[in-house]
Amino acid sequence: MRRLHPALILATGAVAVLAACGTMSKPMAGGGDGMTFFVASKGSGKGGDLGGVAGADGLCSSLAAAAGSTGHTWRAYLSVQAVPGSPSIDARDRVGKGPWRNAKGVVVAQSVADLHGAGSNLNKQTALTETGAVVNGRGDTPNQHDILTGSQPNGTAIAGNADTTCHNWTSGGEGAAMVGHSDRTGLDESVPAKSWNSSHQSRGCSVDALKSTGGDARLYCFAAN
Repeated sequence: MRRLHPALILATGAVAVLAACGTMSKPMAGGGDGMTFFVASKGSGKGGDLGGVAGADGLCSSLAAAAGSTGHTWRAYLSVQAVPGSPSIDARDRVGKGPWRNAKGVVVAQSVADLHGAGSNLNKQTALTETGAVVNGRGDTPNQHDILTGSQPNGTAIAGNADTTCHNWTSGGEGAAMVGHSDRTGLDESVPAKSWNSSHQSRGCSVDALKSTGGDARLYCFAAN
């Protein structure tokens, strides 16, 4: 049997080690199945028209799948206002029980109560996209910290005749939406300015209207299982 030269054996081994190291060090595109929360890296392209909550859920699912997450049922954190013949839906009831982890494995909340309480760990450093990117906040160009929610601070739908959900997420023009600040900062130090889910109303539901106050028609996405 032919014997390999020692130098060739060493060279072959070195190539194998380098190849293995290259495979191990290859960066992940996202959080994979360990990720159970993210800020959508993009909107629907139609402003507040998300195709209803079903369309918003689909956007969350497709972004999660592209980032390597296939083992969860994804839900957009969106409330729906009551209309004749159809009751309201609360965002807090759509997102499962927790705990929720971002693309880096950091827990942003242990439970629904924690998510909506003082213990929530949702801020600029933790409210990452599905790829692990930081979302632009106040002081960045452009500011994109406005996240569509249509919700009160406790995660419930907002009652009354005023539109706070872009016509239940079907309008890309008329109407308005309640938004939160993913970086929990604002023009002042008031509680609304720091709210991740209920900071202020948008100027409208078009792409331009949402961008004008520091948004990009983005969503919070949570794994409900």
